[in-house]
Amino acid sequence: MTASSDRSSLAPFIAIAASLVLLGVALWLEGRSPFCTCGVFRVWSGDTCSSTNSQQLFDPYSFTHILHGVVLFWLVALVLRRAAPVWQLWLGLTLEAAWEVFENTRFVIDRYRAETAALGYTGDTIVNSYGDLTCALVGFLVAQRLGAVRSAIFFLFLEVILAVWIHDSLLLQVLMLIHPVQAIKLWQMCS
Repeated sequence: MTASSDRSSLAPFIAIAASLVLLGVALWLEGRSPFCTCGVFRVWSGDTCSSTNSQQLFDPYSFTHILHGVVLFWLVALVLRRAAPVWQLWLGLTLEAAWEVFENTRFVIDRYRAETAALGYTGDTIVNSYGDLTCALVGFLVAQRLGAVRSAIFFLFLEVILAVWIHDSLLLQVLMLIHPVQAIKLWQMCS
């Protein structure tokens, strides 16, 4: 193997690392806090009505990011069918990182607060965004392994579980951001 072929085989991994670093820098520049301002780091915060939701590494909404990964796999596989799987993975990861940056803009945070049950939502911490990115990676790899039909079944199964468990899901989030439904908002409200 030559030095140039060594570099080309490392190229997708360098691209992935660059995307990961750029995500952290972009979130920092947006003013996102690295960790929960509560002063406690937890791997899991299970209460969607808590002020630590979206502040710790993982929370119930992490599962919606697994679904992001499934959808990203479908899109990337459709658009870059002939690309090497590692480059498909890089693109999926980079698209999810871009979503994490956009999701934490004032525009999206305000939209969530105005149109969904996430009234106290202040955006994600950087560590939560990396947790979400990890979950999207898991979803991408699961979909890659399962293929189109079985990953669609997996997607729908997880959607139903989330709707029952937390009264929210990826499809409900998209609906509520695009065309809010008052009855769904009331159903989702914390009591």
